[in-house]
Amino acid sequence: MTAVTTPHICPRCSSPNISLVAESPLPGHWVMRSCSRCWYAWRSTEPAADPDAYPDDFRITPDDIQHAPRLV
Repeated sequence: MTAVTTPHICPRCSSPNISLVAESPLPGHWVMRSCSRCWYAWRSTEPAADPDAYPDDFRITPDDIQHAPRLV
């Protein structure tokens, strides 16, 4: 069984505003979380679930979000 770890911040934008989206059908195997700032979603079993392991090239800042192109 995979240990379920819960980051306290979003791996992509470092926001503390994350929420639980889903849990594995077999309790304790994985959880899925989502960030309310950048909309990133991840499952606890993914390597990138650890904020320290998330690739720097894909991190974003609040400024990146604010100035992102908008689709109309």
